[in-house]
Amino acid sequence: MKRTTGLALAALVLAAGTARPAKAEGESPWQVRGRALFVLPEESGALSTGGTRIPGDVSIDTSVIPELDITYFFTPNVAVELILGTTRHNAKAVNTPLGTADLGDVWLLPPTLTLQYHFAPDGKIRPYIGAGVNYTIFYGKDEPSGLSVDYKNNFGWALQAGVDIPIDDHWSLNVDVKKVFLSTDVKVRGLAVPVDADVDIDPTLVGVGVGYRF
Repeated sequence: MKRTTGLALAALVLAAGTARPAKAEGESPWQVRGRALFVLPEESGALSTGGTRIPGDVSIDTSVIPELDITYFFTPNVAVELILGTTRHNAKAVNTPLGTADLGDVWLLPPTLTLQYHFAPDGKIRPYIGAGVNYTIFYGKDEPSGLSVDYKNNFGWALQAGVDIPIDDHWSLNVDVKKVFLSTDVKVRGLAVPVDADVDIDPTLVGVGVGYRF
């Protein structure tokens, strides 16, 4: 994953230095993209019971989902992007005094809004970077029998880097990498003792897809 991200960033730096800037006159300010998105959590958790820290960690599986984003260009270089997608994950409490506890499945809806800078809006390769905010909603829980697992919705920060490669006047290929800094409070009831967890999910999102500029 680190190698993939490093190669993507190196490609962006190279593209920024070689692509020619232009005014991109006459283009619509609206662009949509569809991506296959790889959601790679880099999770960690602090577990406690009755306010006392206990050994253990949290494990969250990876997933692949479709993603839609809508971009509006204020200028050829400056844009805002709304990123939409929903993903289902299985969560476990691991390495606890009680062993491994399956916490079931939960759906995440993490709409993310980023402000972007596009380095070469009329180049043959069009790199961009962005930063913004995310709000993650947890819903559709499928809890193991006898357990109650509650997740707190929360805000997080997002960083983004990507590149568009035009195919024609409207269509382009896209590669996009985002890092979302997201944490949630989890309450688990129904185990031998009640367990609370302060969980950092911090997923890396790697997307590959196509875009259409109206």
